[in-house]
Amino acid sequence: MTPYGTEAGFTEYAAAMGYTVPTGDVLPAIVRGSVYVDGVYGERFTGVQADMMQERAWPRIGATAFGTSIAPSITPKRVEHAAYEAALAELRAPGSLSIVVTPSKRIVEVKAGSAGVRYSDQGDAIDGAIPVLTVVEGLLAPLLTQPMPSIMVV
Repeated sequence: MTPYGTEAGFTEYAAAMGYTVPTGDVLPAIVRGSVYVDGVYGERFTGVQADMMQERAWPRIGATAFGTSIAPSITPKRVEHAAYEAALAELRAPGSLSIVVTPSKRIVEVKAGSAGVRYSDQGDAIDGAIPVLTVVEGLLAPLLTQPMPSIMVV
């Protein structure tokens, strides 16, 4: 799978941001970060994929940011940096971008007194379980058609 960015780009980005990078296999983490970016944000990016056979959501035709058109051959640095941020989250807590959800087991209430647990029978358990990385949300905001429904933008 082709990631957004490279190992060298990841190292340079992490150093520029002052991050301490946890030990781990960086390239697979960047791939998982790229999959996360496309999976969570792909349908909300402006424009459409430049080629429907391409592996990633970028590059795109008709994409804009800050009111300016983005050339259909360009993948914005913001997308690459978002994948790096997601990769860092994955390196810090392996598996954190791939949460397994069992809707029938979603706990919505726990009592301390008369011990008890109540499970949800409403709503979308997946939406409530998607990890939201606010730094990724901020990086990608100018490239999105709408904010994430569960995020209040002030």
